[in-house]
Amino acid sequence: MKRFGFAAILALCVSHASHAADVVTAPSEEIVPVTEAVPGWALQITPYMWAAGLKGNISPFRRAPTIGVEKPFSDVMDELNIGGFVNLWARYDRFVFSGDIMYVSTTDSRTSGPLPPLPIPVPIGTVVNGSVDSTQFTATLQGGYRIIDNTAFSLDVLVGARAWHISNDVTVSALGASRTYGESFGWVDPVVGARAFLPFTEKLSVMAQADIGGFGAGSELTWSVLGTVNYAFTDTLSVSAGYKVLDVDYRHGGHVFDVQLSGPVLGATWRF
Repeated sequence: MKRFGFAAILALCVSHASHAADVVTAPSEEIVPVTEAVPGWALQITPYMWAAGLKGNISPFRRAPTIGVEKPFSDVMDELNIGGFVNLWARYDRFVFSGDIMYVSTTDSRTSGPLPPLPIPVPIGTVVNGSVDSTQFTATLQGGYRIIDNTAFSLDVLVGARAWHISNDVTVSALGASRTYGESFGWVDPVVGARAFLPFTEKLSVMAQADIGGFGAGSELTWSVLGTVNYAFTDTLSVSAGYKVLDVDYRHGGHVFDVQLSGPVLGATWRF
């Protein structure tokens, strides 16, 4: 059986907005009192990083044995081929919309265990090389409403869905011959959540966000928690740093993906 290579680098950051704006995951804004707020669109784009380690149990191929995986961030980085992460946020008056996309491709060349047979007989003692290419795509889309909005504190309630797509390809080779076998699976989880924002000064703020979902519709359970400290350099640019945990327990059709990713986050936000 192989060790499932996985990487995720995710962070959410916030830009300081001088006129009723915030970021989907790490907003940094000067909140305008409700009585003075003028309806209008605000948009923010956040490329981010997440130095996440991985721990859990997986069975990346249908009806394959379930194996335990525990990888620190350094191992994740060694296996990373490419990763892309972006967070989008929009607001109109008290209505909010957030989108978060994560794409990660990894290769684990330390594969061991039962492997697909080669197209030729392999003598006993022959060295067989194996590698596993893994791709994960995760997209979270949520809409919501700001139920508290004043100069000292804001609170949003959110509802939406988190989509997952996992793809794995194992390649074994020996004596100049090779064979590749691949599988992919995916699901969609409903999620509900909340986000709170607390400014200390015009430039410094903190943000906390959490959601929970799954409920057997896709995974058995999924949840995430994020906390950041944010600093605004200008009205259009800010940075944030914090910590994030993402957990999911999916078991269906012979596939198991029960993992938790956790680690520090760092990002930068541009506001338009």
